[in-house]
Amino acid sequence: MTAPLAARLRAPALVGLAGAALGTALVLRDPHASGSWGFCPFLLVTGVPCPACGGLRATNDLLHGRFTDAAGSNLYAVLTALVAAVAFVWWAGSTARGRDWAGRRHLPRALNLWFVGLLAFGALRLVPGLSGLRP
Repeated sequence: MTAPLAARLRAPALVGLAGAALGTALVLRDPHASGSWGFCPFLLVTGVPCPACGGLRATNDLLHGRFTDAAGSNLYAVLTALVAAVAFVWWAGSTARGRDWAGRRHLPRALNLWFVGLLAFGALRLVPGLSGLRP
């Protein structure tokens, strides 16, 4: 017998609330203002943007519906947000129906691939011909 719907949706609801709180913080404190969220330590030390540089600005732009600006800030963050949103809806839907989320068994491999992709994106940003990927 499966648990009641409210009990099944507790974890997705908490994750959704955490995401909404972070999104609200990004809307209230604009990361486009220099230093509003601090400075990237990697950028300060090396002078080179890290793979995540521009991610907060990209998320802020997404939350304001500025998709082109978001892609210009950090294309990888935009793609990550899309994949995360799809995975969240899939997880919440599976959980609501009382089914085990099939993506759970692939999550470790997917996170490893995401991290390798992030490093590759960071390296591609350094290629002179692809400097448009820099924030």
